[in-house]
This record gives sequence, structure tokens and C-alpha cells, in this order.
Amino acid sequence: MSQAEFDKASEDVKHLKTKPADDEMLFIYSRYKQATVGDINTERPGMLDFKGKAKWDAWNELKGTSKEDAMKAYVDKVEELKKKYGI
Repeated sequence: MSQAEFDKASEDVKHLKTKPADDEMLFIYSRYKQATVGDINTERPGMLDFKGKAKWDAWNELKGTSKEDAMKAYVDKVEELKKKYGI
């Protein structure tokens, strides 16, 4: 998986015709963060920040996943979403 493929996928996902479902958004968000930042490095958001907690939990589940594995999963998912929603 090349950085160029990852960069293209991260640009393509912004131009989908329809916004993906919440679970799909969490999947791509968490893989993107794992690929670009690595293991989660922030505290879990407060109890009233439902969206923030969902994003934090999704990213935290990937702790220990390599950058390359996260990049591949991200690109594969974006390709799937492009077929599903169009670009």
C-alpha cells in the first residue's frame, strides 16, 4: 500500500455522492487516524459527547494495528464505498 494510494482514497472519500452510514464513517475515521497518528493518544471524551465517544472507541479498538494495515483497510473500504455510493 503506497502513501499515494492512501492520499487519493482520503481525497476520494470527500466526494462521494451520498454520505456513508454512521458505521461506515466510523470505520474510515478510525483507520485514517490509526494510519496517520498511530495508537490513540487522547483521553476518552465526556459522557455527553456521544459522537466523540463513538469515534474514540472505534479508534481505540485498533490499538496495536500497524500503519500499513490501517492504510490498506482504509483504501479497501473507500473503494467499496465508491462502488456503493458513486463519486
